[in-house]
Amino acid sequence: MNSPVAVLPLNKSRMARWAVFLAVLGPGLVVMLADTDVGSVLTAAQSGAQWGYQLLALQLLLVPILYVVQELTVRLGIFTGKGHGELIRECFGAPWAWVSVGGLAVASAGAILTEFSGVAGVGELFGVPRLWSLALAAGFLLMVVWTGSYRRVERIAIALGLFELIFIWVALRAPVHGGQLARGLVQVPLHNHGWWYLVAANIGAVIMPWMVFYQQSAVADKGLRPEQYGAARWDTAFGALITQLVMASVLVAAAAALWAGHHSPALNTVAQVAQALTPVLGATLGHTLFGLGLLGAAMVAAIVVALAAAWGFGEVTGYKHSLEYHPFEAPWFYAVFTLGVIGGALIVALVPDLVALSIGVEVMNALMLPMVLGFLVALAVKALPPEHRLRGWYLWVVIGVVALTSGLGVYGGLSSL
Repeated sequence: MNSPVAVLPLNKSRMARWAVFLAVLGPGLVVMLADTDVGSVLTAAQSGAQWGYQLLALQLLLVPILYVVQELTVRLGIFTGKGHGELIRECFGAPWAWVSVGGLAVASAGAILTEFSGVAGVGELFGVPRLWSLALAAGFLLMVVWTGSYRRVERIAIALGLFELIFIWVALRAPVHGGQLARGLVQVPLHNHGWWYLVAANIGAVIMPWMVFYQQSAVADKGLRPEQYGAARWDTAFGALITQLVMASVLVAAAAALWAGHHSPALNTVAQVAQALTPVLGATLGHTLFGLGLLGAAMVAAIVVALAAAWGFGEVTGYKHSLEYHPFEAPWFYAVFTLGVIGGALIVALVPDLVALSIGVEVMNALMLPMVLGFLVALAVKALPPEHRLRGWYLWVVIGVVALTSGLGVYGGLSSL
């Protein structure tokens, strides 16, 4: 018979592990919720509308790939205490650091435009003028970051991102045909350039340059310690699973609603995507749920993207770059964040919100993967303490994953040309 004295330490141990996990939870979950941004949602919807379930297997395959990539940022952030750009500057010199942060700037600019385009599109679904919705979104983002510590910003970002879970519920309500889904998982139209273009877009929608910068900097800014490494890896794994479930749900819902067993016309506006994802829910409920999900995705991603750019430039130039500083103590950090938010809102106020623009941004991300992932693996080999560096069989697994993912992304992006 077990004694209560023997059980109590076990229960305390479990409670202690959960307490550590909840304390660490944040950087991985936030960056993964931001990963399912407006561009990612629109890419998944386009994939389902045009190709049915034939890109669903890719969404599932990207779960472990995403984890392998982002786990390296956790490892680097915890065991060096430094951001991505700072480590590149120290290990490979300032010119290479500027190359890396230049790629970050391009990817961040494209992402910010995508996020605000989604905000404008959701506003127009409900008759809100574009200028009003953009101004309200930009003002909210500036207020959150300018007045909050890292932990407060993180909690608000998680709360916004959780609205994306609506898409999972929508997929569960969709009229999915089991036979079509099963066939889609095994049918691979390798000779179709349009399919390869969306392969590249889906890869670029899952692994993005600003994610690498953000999570490593967030881990360092949050002050995570080596003894919290295991919990931080679980944070990343949990986030990777959630974000790909959301992507898969959007694809399934769009396929169930629009795909007729053959290649279908492309979607061109946010309103078309809303109609595609919500036919079984009715116009009012469908638009409301889609609007909340897409707005949550846009806002959490805008926070992450703009912060990643501010952190990245700070790490390369040396200006103070932390949410723990008051705006007057780190003026350049907050200025870069503000420029990204206001600049993105102003540009989107002047241009239409085309789905094609969002998908093009994701393809651009895929074309940048060799540089982004190359730097990440090089740092994991060189910058970490010897006992935590990539080595042995896992080094070759990571190299294989990076080479395959980058190759497919680049091939898919270029094949469409």
